[in-house]
Amino acid sequence: MEPPGLLAELPALAFHAALLFARLGAAAMLLPGLGEQEVPAPIRLGLGLGLVVLLLPALAAGLPAAPDDAGQAVRLIGLEVVVGLWLGGLARLVTLAMAMAGQAVALLLGLAQALVPDPELGGLGTATGRLFSLAAAVLVLASGLYAIPLRALVESYALLPVGEPFPAGAGAEAMAVAASDSLALALRLAAPFVLAAVVINVALGLLTRIAPQVQVYFIAVPGQVLAGLALLALILPALLGAFGEAAREAFLSLPGLR
Repeated sequence: MEPPGLLAELPALAFHAALLFARLGAAAMLLPGLGEQEVPAPIRLGLGLGLVVLLLPALAAGLPAAPDDAGQAVRLIGLEVVVGLWLGGLARLVTLAMAMAGQAVALLLGLAQALVPDPELGGLGTATGRLFSLAAAVLVLASGLYAIPLRALVESYALLPVGEPFPAGAGAEAMAVAASDSLALALRLAAPFVLAAVVINVALGLLTRIAPQVQVYFIAVPGQVLAGLALLALILPALLGAFGEAAREAFLSLPGLR
């Protein structure tokens, strides 16, 4: 292309790049593994820019021309940000199940008072919740599962073309279903600890009945913590495997891959 022609195309290319970055950059802030809160925001936005460079030649033909009205341009970019946050949020809810399971495990182990900063859930969280959050991020990156949400993001341009109205009803329903599935997964992951807590508390109740003179509290607290940590060390590999399988299934059901 001649330089004058290239200069004439620059405004359209810039607008197309802005449209792509609005969706891809918003999603990159939330994607599992790649969009973790521990990763600085400039790096996550850099990932979005890298995706724009890779995808612009392939997707430019399906993007609308730059409108003459500035309000229309802002509306298009705003819609793309909403779509990106929606897609990234659907994928993020899958990994939040591990953080919620860790919170439940801490409560059952008697470690709910030991709080640490938790960027995933915001504010302060439990040590096991933080451990499970980091384990989920490492698993997603090490197993290559992060590529599935990326593929869903790329293929979302066929499902939700740029400029099309966002289906708010279907989007809210999909988000609600993903949240319920995430909570169900968290409960399944924490189920062994729920059973262990029930058994321990029943045993302590029987001990109180049999030997009322025994100071059950001083036995219960360290015993519950030690038993819970031993159970955690025993089943953590299986728990991570179960999460990996569930995450793969959930990622494969993201919009655009169905």
